[in-house]
Amino acid sequence: MAYILIDGYNLIGIAHGNLEKARNELVRRLQEYSQIKNHDITLVFDGWKSGQKDQTRIKSGHITVIYSRLGETADVLIRKKLTSSEKPWIVVSSDREISDFAAKKDFAAVPSDEFEVKLFTTLHGDHIESIPDMLSGDEELIKYYADETDYSPARLKGNPRKLSKRQKKKLQALKKL
Repeated sequence: MAYILIDGYNLIGIAHGNLEKARNELVRRLQEYSQIKNHDITLVFDGWKSGQKDQTRIKSGHITVIYSRLGETADVLIRKKLTSSEKPWIVVSSDREISDFAAKKDFAAVPSDEFEVKLFTTLHGDHIESIPDMLSGDEELIKYYADETDYSPARLKGNPRKLSKRQKKKLQALKKL
């Protein structure tokens, strides 16, 4: 079992005709994913512009959906959760600030697009050939999912055959997902 903390709007984006429908679809997909993988997922959405006076929390099975209160961003809520929790979180966000904060607190950080691929392959494993289309030309990720990469990035110092601590943590998190 893994504990996954997701920046909701970072995962679904904001370019939707019906944002509520997109949120509900994401929650549905994550519920299905958590039933298959038995992961505990916390999904955080911004409520700082049009949210409630107080933070809203909805629990359904292994999924907890949190809407930040009016005037508070999801990023602030995620940082608070990482600071106060002892759980070994896997943070899903493409926001560099959140990823850096998670790494500083010794949590694994996975970019949203990589998690999206894991989610897709878990829910639609028989349609694996459409993964390269989802990655939209990201050669490193295509190699990773085709098991063709040697995982040795070009670095300026240190042993070039060893992954950095951050890269090791990310790969361990990806294997858990």
